[in-house]
Amino acid sequence: MNRLAYSTILVALLASVASAQAQAPHRQGNVPAARISTSIPADSMTVTHWYKQSVYDPADNKIGEIMDVLVDREGKVTALIVGVGGFLGMGEKDVAVPFNAVQVTSNDNNKWYLVMNSTKDALKSAKGFKYDRDAMTWMPEAAPATTGTPASRPNR
Repeated sequence: MNRLAYSTILVALLASVASAQAQAPHRQGNVPAARISTSIPADSMTVTHWYKQSVYDPADNKIGEIMDVLVDREGKVTALIVGVGGFLGMGEKDVAVPFNAVQVTSNDNNKWYLVMNSTKDALKSAKGFKYDRDAMTWMPEAAPATTGTPASRPNR
C-alpha cells in the first residue's frame, strides 16, 4: 500500500514539473521580452571600477571615496556619492556629484584611477546627504529620517 502511495506522489510531482517546464515565460502587459546580449560592449566598465574606489584631485591628492553609484529608471548612471573627510568612517560627509564629474585616467604604469577636478575642501563644504535605509534613497542631511515600511514600487 505504501509503495502505491509513494508511486502516485512521485508521478504527480514529475507531471507537475514537466508541466511547469512546458509553460511559456510569463510576461506582464505589453512589455517586450528581455533581450539577451551575445557580446559585451567594448567600452563598458563594471560598477566595481567605481564603487568603493578612491577619488583624486588633478594633483593626485586623495579627496574622497565613491560610496554609491546612482542609476535612473532607464539604467543610466546619473550621479556618484563621494565620501569625504573623517577618519576611519567617523566625521565623514557624503556628497553627490554628477557622474561625468569623475574621469578615469591612468598613471605611468598604465594603472587606472579616478580623478575629479575639485578639492577636498570644496567637497567638505558641499551639501551633504545621508542614506535612509527605510526609504532606500539618499536624502539631504537635514531631512528627517523616514519610519515605517520602505517606499512602494511603482505599478507596472
